[in-house]
Amino acid sequence: MTNGLPDGEKQRTLGTFSGVFMPSILTILGIILFLRLGYVVGNAGLSGSLVIIGIATGVSVLTSISLSAIATNIDVGPGGDYYMISRTLGVEFGGAIGLVLFLAQAVSIAFYAIGFGEATAAVAGFEGELPAQVIAAAATVALFGLAWMGADVASKFQAVVMVLLVAALASFYLGAIPGFNSGVAGDNLSAPAGGLAFWTIFAIFFPAVTGFTQGVSLSGDLKDPGKSLPTGTFAAVGVSTVVYISIAILFAGNATSRFLIEDNGAMGSISAFGPLIDAGVIAATLSSAMASFLGAPRILQSLAADKVFPGLGFFAKGSGLTNNPRRGVLLSLAIAIATIGLGSLDAIAPLVSMFFLISYGLLNYATYYETRAKSPSFRPRFRFFNKRLSLLGSLACLGVMLAINPFAGAAAVLVIYGIYQYVGGRGRPERWADSARAHHFQRAKESIDAMRDELVHARNWRPQILAFSADPKRRHRLLEFGSWLEGGSGLTAAVQIVVGEGAVKRREVAEAQKQLDAQIAQLGLSVHGRAVLAPDPGEALPVIIQAFGLGPIHANTVLFGWPEDPAQERMDSFFAVVRDVIRLSVNTVILSSGDRSWSRLEAVPAKKRRIDVWYRDDDDASELALLSAYLFTRTDPWGGASIRVIGQAGDADPTEVTAELQDHLTTVRIPAEVVVLPTIDTSVVLNESAESTAVFLPMTLRRKNYEGPFGCDLDTLVAQLPFTVSLLAGQTIDLAAAPESGSPALLMAAEEQVAAAAKRLSTLETDLESARTELNRAETKAIETLEQADQARRDELAEKVEDLNRRVLSASARLERAKGELEAITAENGTP
Repeated sequence: MTNGLPDGEKQRTLGTFSGVFMPSILTILGIILFLRLGYVVGNAGLSGSLVIIGIATGVSVLTSISLSAIATNIDVGPGGDYYMISRTLGVEFGGAIGLVLFLAQAVSIAFYAIGFGEATAAVAGFEGELPAQVIAAAATVALFGLAWMGADVASKFQAVVMVLLVAALASFYLGAIPGFNSGVAGDNLSAPAGGLAFWTIFAIFFPAVTGFTQGVSLSGDLKDPGKSLPTGTFAAVGVSTVVYISIAILFAGNATSRFLIEDNGAMGSISAFGPLIDAGVIAATLSSAMASFLGAPRILQSLAADKVFPGLGFFAKGSGLTNNPRRGVLLSLAIAIATIGLGSLDAIAPLVSMFFLISYGLLNYATYYETRAKSPSFRPRFRFFNKRLSLLGSLACLGVMLAINPFAGAAAVLVIYGIYQYVGGRGRPERWADSARAHHFQRAKESIDAMRDELVHARNWRPQILAFSADPKRRHRLLEFGSWLEGGSGLTAAVQIVVGEGAVKRREVAEAQKQLDAQIAQLGLSVHGRAVLAPDPGEALPVIIQAFGLGPIHANTVLFGWPEDPAQERMDSFFAVVRDVIRLSVNTVILSSGDRSWSRLEAVPAKKRRIDVWYRDDDDASELALLSAYLFTRTDPWGGASIRVIGQAGDADPTEVTAELQDHLTTVRIPAEVVVLPTIDTSVVLNESAESTAVFLPMTLRRKNYEGPFGCDLDTLVAQLPFTVSLLAGQTIDLAAAPESGSPALLMAAEEQVAAAAKRLSTLETDLESARTELNRAETKAIETLEQADQARRDELAEKVEDLNRRVLSASARLERAKGELEAITAENGTP
């Protein structure tokens, strides 16, 4: 369907000239050209005016480049700016800009109509606001009739207006070129004393160029948007720039700055036939209003067809083979008439300009966003774009907003942001593909590349969990548990192994993947699911663990559910798998929670929950249990829960053990209550933790069996405690690691060793060189004098040189060993 009609039924009737160039050029060459350009030249001088035109044109050109890139990369549908932004940056940005652009275009009808009314009233000699408002309303109703009939009919009206505009410009050129005076132009080259500030003048002029995307709004009526949009837009910007520059130069050479400032009708005074300028003013205002009358309803129709906002569906339906949005035309008429009735539009005029500027900024940013994402699907036929130019265009739009009116700019941004948040918060399903996925992929790639070059250190450890489960009911609990275990700082992936091979099993895997994804979505968890096919799960599991991840992101923790079948054969098989996992230097966490204990857990409020950690000193599994308990408390379901760390005194003084354990908790910055018992066995654990919400049990693997903390019977604890977490550490867990400890400390020591060895070698080499020089002199002297003392001195120096040679060789070997150790540490810890 295309905006309420089946694909292929809608007729696209407009070409490049009538659909893009003409509405754009007629809006750009509008009332600013006829009534305000002379005022700009008078205040800014010719040089300042050309700078102003250059900056404004620069924004137009940069945005046109971005527009062309997007327009030639996708099949642009109805809605113009809204369509391109929504299909690139997403529905949130598109919906926000689409709604405000519709309102801005609808209000612009009134702006231009009032301009027409004022110009007509002045020509007719009427005074006061009422006649201008009546004329404006009548003109709006007349334009409504043209818009009601459709874009093809309206374009014929614009063709007539185009003829009047060309005639008006011809009249000005015929009068201004013969009257050009280079002396007057020289006097007007710089700004006069007491003129307006540069940015104030810029704010007056800039609305002149905001019409260069008017043709974009008719994208749904174009026969070939990919060709017409860039061609027509560039042509309109190019022609209008030549017109503005040439007329600014002619103004400067035909009238004094004072005359240009004081007489808004200077263009008519300079032209060969003044009435044609009045006709041009009237034509310019009507054509601009017509362009807005065509653009606003089509943006609304596209918004409605995309179901971005509730209640707009009524406006999706079009009329006739061209799908003319007559319902939107009616609403635009109502808004325009209401706006005309307000009379003074000064309060909202700046806000409307800001909405247009934001749309240009987002068009530029959309191209930068696409280019930055480096998606293979971004293959625009228009090749003359660059991501830096697009970013510059976006920043230029922001700068212009701040320069023109920072308060109106801030208000416009707040409005856009509010709508953005509303659309994003609705949670509607995605109805089209935008560039967000490509953007996120590129960011992930760059982050992974950056991580690869960073030092591996205990302080940067995060849980990267692989959860294995085939039972959807048990998996529900396992996945929720995994989200608590990662504490918002890690990653969890759910893996389901489908046992078998062949075509039937491959279809079963595809179905299992759908069910897994659906369950994760239903739970609303940040978990990534994957169903895999394997003939032997026991052999597949270690391979999956080793293959999981990319670069520095890999599994460091495997999560299982405790076997429901307590048969010895089943337990032996399960713990054989656990042993395989531990051999891979991966932590293992085993959750035991039945339906009853899970229900009991859910009934306890977060702040009343208690976690017991049975802690063995100098034990990585205990450290893992302590960290896991802390990560639990960083999640909403466990926020405010208390932690008890329970240790054993044994033969030591319980007070000293308590103090040591409390000091350790302070060092690792984990708030918890310390409980130290004289001795601990299975019955003590059962009694002490009977009322706890969750119990963390560091476990140990023996050659033929397994046991809980302090040698307790783990099977009994799991069977009788309500909610248990058994943990095995396959890695060193250092909760007290300082930034310089571990690998950095080794690295620093190795670097210092290399530096010391290099310094020692350099010193010895210097001493050796000096000794050799001294020996050469002594040998020469001994030969010349043949004195015994000189010969003894020579022999002494020869021994010294020999000794230094040996020491240099030794120091050189020591330096090579130090370098080898440094390289080994660097390679082992991934240091660049």
